[in-house]
Amino acid sequence: MSKVCQITGIHYQNGNNVSHSNRKTKRRFLPNVAKKKFYIPEEDRFVTLKVTSAGLRLIDKIGLQAALRRAEAKGFLNK
Repeated sequence: MSKVCQITGIHYQNGNNVSHSNRKTKRRFLPNVAKKKFYIPEEDRFVTLKVTSAGLRLIDKIGLQAALRRAEAKGFLNK
């Protein structure tokens, strides 16, 4: 499962592990992505999305239909 949110487009970031002696080694910061099933009453069907916690908050704020339209316009939603 790729760690990319289908609603917000959030993906991993690169950074460094910094030790006590200040040595730096590369690492990845992964987003909090989970599979979640949503019900769309207008289409009378369920849809499964990979969303971050920020994506869930966005869906709660603007609604599922508006979030899906916004994600599709920005190219985050792959069909």
